[in-house]
Amino acid sequence: MMRLLRRLLIGRPLHNQEISNEKLSNWKALAIFSSDALSSVAYGPEQIMIILAVPGLLAYGYLSHVAIAILLLLAIVTISYVQVGKANPGGGGSYAVAIENLGEFPALTAAAALFADYTLTVAVSVSAGTAAIISAFPDLLQYEVSIDLLILFLVLMLVNLRGIRESSSAFVFPTYAFIFGILALIATGIYQAVTQQAPIIPTESLERNFDWSMVLLLSRAFANGCSSMTGVEAISNGVPMFKEPAVKNATKTTFCMSGLLGFMFIGISFLIMHFHILPLSDATSLSKIAELTFGRSWFYYYIQITTMLVLYLAANTSFNGLPPLLSILARDGYMPRYLGERGERLSFSNGIVLLSIAAGVLIFIYQGNTDHLISLYAIGVFLSFTIAQTGMIIHWRRVKGSYWMLRASINTVGAIVTGIVVLIIGISKFTHGAWMVLIFIPVMIFIFKKIKGHYNNMAEQLHLPIEDMNPAFTTEIQGGQNIVIVPISSPTSVIAETLKYAKSIGDDVMAVHIATNEEIGKKVQEKWNCWNPGIKLVTIYSPYRLVVQPLIDFIEELSNEKGPNDYITILIPEFETRKWWHRLLHNQTGLILRTLLILKKNVIVSTIPFHLKK
Repeated sequence: MMRLLRRLLIGRPLHNQEISNEKLSNWKALAIFSSDALSSVAYGPEQIMIILAVPGLLAYGYLSHVAIAILLLLAIVTISYVQVGKANPGGGGSYAVAIENLGEFPALTAAAALFADYTLTVAVSVSAGTAAIISAFPDLLQYEVSIDLLILFLVLMLVNLRGIRESSSAFVFPTYAFIFGILALIATGIYQAVTQQAPIIPTESLERNFDWSMVLLLSRAFANGCSSMTGVEAISNGVPMFKEPAVKNATKTTFCMSGLLGFMFIGISFLIMHFHILPLSDATSLSKIAELTFGRSWFYYYIQITTMLVLYLAANTSFNGLPPLLSILARDGYMPRYLGERGERLSFSNGIVLLSIAAGVLIFIYQGNTDHLISLYAIGVFLSFTIAQTGMIIHWRRVKGSYWMLRASINTVGAIVTGIVVLIIGISKFTHGAWMVLIFIPVMIFIFKKIKGHYNNMAEQLHLPIEDMNPAFTTEIQGGQNIVIVPISSPTSVIAETLKYAKSIGDDVMAVHIATNEEIGKKVQEKWNCWNPGIKLVTIYSPYRLVVQPLIDFIEELSNEKGPNDYITILIPEFETRKWWHRLLHNQTGLILRTLLILKKNVIVSTIPFHLKK
């Protein structure tokens, strides 16, 4: 039954040779990798407005200035990340650039920053998607967090577990429907603004007053608006997912994504100023723009529904970006090895599950509040931007090649600009949550290093000596005596089967009985003598009625007396009940004993199952 349900939810296992069918064409890749960046127009311009629309301050007029500054930054980052993708066709983005050119610490910093960014992307996107639909249907407000978690685990996680091809097929059309809706909204809004009698930009949207106290406000607005650029790096992380020629296709997709993002971002910013949108508690700015442009017509609901869908799907960028990055970290020994293994559907399923759980925890803690989550958002991605651009400068100086100085100059400008953005975001948002990310990154680096240290220590202890690796000589393995111990409570058919197996793996076999009083001990000994299996029974009296500890003490004493090449094997007889609830009627002494003994040095523990038929 469970297997059938698994096949229904996830699908049949895919053969290794089918991985070529999982590669993405450009039009599908644009939808899969761009949904995060493109969907940010639903909240990025609004986040600028929220900061600048402060009552009593003449700051609203700076919205256009901040929007243009972000547009220029987008152009710089796009050109820089195209070069990252070309230099690292194997994927990995900032981490891959840094580990090759800057060393371990910058690479781990980039990896930790991307881990934070991708997790926050999922949490913000899902929360923003729910906020979009609640703007149209306010009665759903009380179910906001439940809707978030339902979408996260039962839609996004399950679809991604089914593999890249199926997730791209499921998510591609909502993304293009959203692009069409936003382009239609911008075109209609601009046409109405130009043709109507009222000013294109009303006077109140142009009011601004500058003094030095305004610098901090503008910095915070710029930092909030930079959340629109998260996801730009996703394509450089996923170059191997493209069809051949992968690098060329990834480059085209990056430019196409950034062009659409820039036009949509500046268009929505213009309409916010045109309608002089102010912060609303019960509706998003995009919802208000659509209502003022189309009224509460069917196209208004089309905008809201496609916005909801693409915001949900924006999380899919992380599902295609973080698991491959985790697999590279696992390959290098900085994350658990199982994160580097592909699942039945050729996706990195363990990474997908980890990302879902981490994002779910964030959504639950912050109760799906987009504003609070965005406060943590952009610093991680811009830190990884800066590290990537710095690494690329070293790369071009080392590799040289044609136009290397021009390429290095582009990355130098990118590194300087994104580095300044990191400082602006860190300072302006420090008290609004950025401090948590700044603490999270060192903690993650510490975890990466501890995992790497464990794997190094394990490899050192497990490797065979070099002198044993000469194929010209046969390695002589010295064997010793195997002392087999079988704990018993009373002679039964289970014990008989266990002793039969014990005799097949060693000549020195003993049964050990822990007697809680002398009368029971004598009865077991008499029954043993009558049965007479030809194996010694050792009875240990336990007047305090302990069973496990006296047996462990006996084994430790025997372990101290054995020779250096001798082994002690503990065979634990255990019957398996036919029905699950039968298990509740029996103690779990065998399980406890196995758990405790498995931690002992030079002691082999094995369970001998006996399956009951009734």
